[in-house]
Amino acid sequence: MISHAAGSAYDSTATPVTGVAVDYPAGHVIPPHSHPRSQLVYAIEGVLAVETAAGRWVVPPTRAVWLQAGVEHTIRTRGAVRMRSLFVNVDAIEGLPGSDCVIDVPPLLRELILAATLVPPDYPADSRDGRLMRFLLDELRALPVLPFHLPWPEDARIARVCRALTEDPAATVTAQLWAARLAMSPKTFHRHFLRSTGVSFGRWRQQARLLLALEALAQGLPVVRVAFDHGYESQSAFAAAFKRQFGVPPTAFYR
Repeated sequence: MISHAAGSAYDSTATPVTGVAVDYPAGHVIPPHSHPRSQLVYAIEGVLAVETAAGRWVVPPTRAVWLQAGVEHTIRTRGAVRMRSLFVNVDAIEGLPGSDCVIDVPPLLRELILAATLVPPDYPADSRDGRLMRFLLDELRALPVLPFHLPWPEDARIARVCRALTEDPAATVTAQLWAARLAMSPKTFHRHFLRSTGVSFGRWRQQARLLLALEALAQGLPVVRVAFDHGYESQSAFAAAFKRQFGVPPTAFYR
């Protein structure tokens, strides 16, 4: 279902912000596309996986992905999703996120986003709707950036490693073995990996496992199965790593 604000409102810059409501079934894929305006990709139900050439984000209903104008991206749904997006002019207000990122969505921002999807796209600036949208912009620029990003390398050799890590997150292939497969010394492999992704091999693999685990949890899989499927020796080890990364245990994450 697409709301009255959809269609041409995606790309119209006549007003600073436009809210759009779209519902998608589980497993839906929105193919690569971009917008001339920045986009806040958010779902009030379900989990979204957002992919760009630079990386991948996985977000539950307490988080949203901020994408810069012109960034080509693909969106995949994990479970049935009720997506509520914002499209924001690049000059709408100072202080908006300066790069693609994940932000927290506290209850106030959630309600503002829901209200924005009910506002006609051609609202007058000096009106109740205009004031609501200005309040929404103030809230957007006050939110912290969160660690939900999985950077993707341009180096084809390192991309091969990253692809294997995401296809089989429980695999125990070490950096030394990957170095041998790529005909590199371990030192050279670590240097190339860090330069290509911005993080170490071990950190990237852990981040990949945890973000993929988010998707599995969103599908209702038991925590213990998710732990073993994503390379953890026990549920407690997985829960500890999950809490260090996201601030809450996996059993509480989607509440």
